Amino acid sequence: MFETISNLVAAFLTLCIFSFLYKENPFYRFAEHLLVGVSMGYAIPLVYENALIPFVYRPIFLEHRFFLIIPSILGILYVFRFSKNLSWLSRYPIAFGMGIVGMSVPLSMHSSVLVQMRSAMLPLDNINTILIFIGTVTILMYFYFSKEHKGTYGKITNIGIWFMMIGFGASFGYTVMARISLLIGRVQFLVGDCLGLIK
Repeated sequence: MFETISNLVAAFLTLCIFSFLYKENPFYRFAEHLLVGVSMGYAIPLVYENALIPFVYRPIFLEHRFFLIIPSILGILYVFRFSKNLSWLSRYPIAFGMGIVGMSVPLSMHSSVLVQMRSAMLPLDNINTILIFIGTVTILMYFYFSKEHKGTYGKITNIGIWFMMIGFGASFGYTVMARISLLIGRVQFLVGDCLGLIK
């Protein structure tokens, strides 16, 4: 009985979301607001149990590690984003977070730039390493804006554009494929689990 009711509710909400394909309507807005409300209702106690208690309350009040008061205050300052008069206080933790992002740039240099350079320096003994080398060099030449992209140099940078477009197309195709697989899963749920047309 519970499985039947839960399947009917899930099917109704799925159809409410799909109704947006026609136009925005009250059913879609109801499902959208329900998703946001349920997500926040789930996230707030989850953050309370998994972040606030073990990383703020227990270390400060039970283990007496008072230096954690500073990051706790920075986290609390985010709440002032909802105040018109005190919203400027929320800029401090944002600035601190941006500073931490800046500190991670040297680490990302290793994972992004140096690994790519090492891949481009392999012996050119097969088609894969040759393509990696040509793609890396031509894309770097494309982003060298001090020289005008004309003549032979312009033709070489066009090869870099082709490599970038192939990479962007592959990543976009992967994204579309993931969304299509989600759509197929929902259709299978509606046709199979709810209507019983697929065994």
